[in-house]
Amino acid sequence: MSYNSPFTGNVIQPTDVSYQRFILTTDLQLTWPINGSIANDAAARIMEVSSASSANELWMPPANQASVGQDALIRNVGAVPVTVKDFTGANTIVTVAAGEAQYIYIITNATTAGTWGIIAYGIGSSSADAATLAGYGLIAIGQTLNQAQPVTTFSSNYTAVFADLANAYVWTGGAGTLTLSSAATLGSSWFMLIRNNGTGTLGVTGTGGNTINGSTSIVLQPSDSCVIVCSGTTFYTVGLGKSTQFAFTQLTKSVTTGTYTLTASEASNVIQKYTGTLTGNVTIIVPPTVQVYYIQNATVGGASNFTITLTTNSGGSVATIASNQQSTLICDSVNLVNANTVLAGSSSIGLIDGTVASPALYFGSEPSTGLYRAGSGEYNISILGVLRSTLSATGLAIVGTGNFTGGISGGTY
Repeated sequence: MSYNSPFTGNVIQPTDVSYQRFILTTDLQLTWPINGSIANDAAARIMEVSSASSANELWMPPANQASVGQDALIRNVGAVPVTVKDFTGANTIVTVAAGEAQYIYIITNATTAGTWGIIAYGIGSSSADAATLAGYGLIAIGQTLNQAQPVTTFSSNYTAVFADLANAYVWTGGAGTLTLSSAATLGSSWFMLIRNNGTGTLGVTGTGGNTINGSTSIVLQPSDSCVIVCSGTTFYTVGLGKSTQFAFTQLTKSVTTGTYTLTASEASNVIQKYTGTLTGNVTIIVPPTVQVYYIQNATVGGASNFTITLTTNSGGSVATIASNQQSTLICDSVNLVNANTVLAGSSSIGLIDGTVASPALYFGSEPSTGLYRAGSGEYNISILGVLRSTLSATGLAIVGTGNFTGGISGGTY
């Protein structure tokens, strides 16, 4: 059966019109095909519309002359937006932007205006669809999705969360801390950009035992920057840019007893500070590489005056540092030796007072034997943490028995 009249070529009504093409030169009031219109203004299931002016509108037929669910797909093939209104012309159903397609359907048909539902269709490249699809790290520009890293400045301690994915954070304060939520929560695709644009160091630390480059935390000096990426179980930095103005970084590590092997990331910190209350002697194994270390033993040595010993574990010389002492060490990849044997250009040397347990001047392999100052005007010698002699303005006092192989002369005994 033919649906077109052989005499006029027009669609025989009330045939369901599947497609219509309208070029609006004024407002156009549509009718349902069932009304038998011959003015070519029947609403079709698919309509392509264009207009020379956004003032020209397309009005749908009466909603109460069709059943709920009656629908139409309207595609704007022109260069200006087309406004689609209900039968009364008082209410806008949808505005179809150039290049867009909108699907509309009747929800209620109690009145001529009715209530219409809308579904946005994506066709080709659509700016509306791009805006809908844009998530973290993406932004809709025109009809395309584009990469984006929104910038946030902060000057107070902050905890990074999943919503910070693909964001750039710039620190502007003094010393501060950026804490990363757990790697399991953030997931293996999470990343963020970070820059220290402040005046102090910015510490970046994990949560729940998560590490960054194998360490519990890293320090960004002013002008440092990096990308922090998450594997789902740990964190890494990519492109950690180090400012030449701040060449040194510090490792602060809590120890108690036993052996600790530094990771490559931990050992890369030239300045190392060890803290904690010791319950036994501690051994720190550093990588067998050429390096200079500035070591501060800030631990509490305990009643037995426990110490920290650094070694490459390669059979070479080791360096033992007592509690509350500092040392500058050179590592030649095998041996760890004191960097200072002669103070070139110096006319005097200043020492701390020290104690009988931790002398100010001691031996690397026996830090409890050496010289210290117990009080004003005194010069004391400690042997294995025990006072053996005191030299003062009144004379020499020796603790314990004396053995003089060359005899004693002068004085009264």
